[in-house]
Amino acid sequence: MNAQAHLLPGQVFPGPARDTFAASYPEVPHKLAHALGAHPLMELESLAALAEALPAASIEYNAADQPIGVDGKPAPTGIPIGRTIREIETTRSWAVLKNVEQDPAYAALLAGLLAEIRPAIEARTGRMLKTQGFVFVTSAGGVTPYHFDPEHNILMQVRGSKVMTQFPAGDATYAPDSVHETYHTGGGRELRWREDLLAGGRAFPLEPGEAIYVPVMAPHFVRNGPEPSVSLSITWRSEWSFAEADARAFNGLLRKLGLNPSPPGRWPANNRAKALGWRVARKLGVG
Repeated sequence: MNAQAHLLPGQVFPGPARDTFAASYPEVPHKLAHALGAHPLMELESLAALAEALPAASIEYNAADQPIGVDGKPAPTGIPIGRTIREIETTRSWAVLKNVEQDPAYAALLAGLLAEIRPAIEARTGRMLKTQGFVFVTSAGGVTPYHFDPEHNILMQVRGSKVMTQFPAGDATYAPDSVHETYHTGGGRELRWREDLLAGGRAFPLEPGEAIYVPVMAPHFVRNGPEPSVSLSITWRSEWSFAEADARAFNGLLRKLGLNPSPPGRWPANNRAKALGWRVARKLGVG
């Protein structure tokens, strides 16, 4: 196995990248350099074998040619996941392998990468919670439709190129409060797209060796470049992100009662009162 499989903490994110991250986290999107390189765990054959070994619930894949806005998750292509990845140059597909840390080798890679930035994370948002890894494999020209995610996320480009367009987190122009509330009580993460939203986005081109930080619930979509792409997302939650989610859910409950609640505050607001309200409501079976 390539020596890069044994990268130690401190070897992937160089000092200037860690400094940029520390100055920007957790609310400011920014690009970072990384030295993951052509890691053997990120080779197509390794990823195909991983996909075939993961539980079905940890695999999602569909045709790569999607519009920016979709209503619900696109349907699978019907091509087996192993073939989808091994032949990504011709299968015209998009695939995500979720919770790759279920495999010990990928768990070690995720832990090592997060260890490099742990001090900056914990200085701002406390202990890292629910650390997870996701690998995206995409055919040339593929689109990841407009959506948001509940994790703090660093997307590391390993092969090929793409452009992520991000929009301001917490701004109801780009993701209405009611959609946040529905998501945190079991709804989908896909967002309604309008072309007039594009002016408010910021495009981040990514090449191998570059990464992008995505704040919690920041709306975004991704366009793949002219060749197949492999990207690794390293993610974590924080007490703040869980409190924001629970406050959103509590607002949904208040909205059902005919109220018009104010949205949770972005970091460093702690949103503890509404988060506690939702946790109590769940225990009482009200939520």
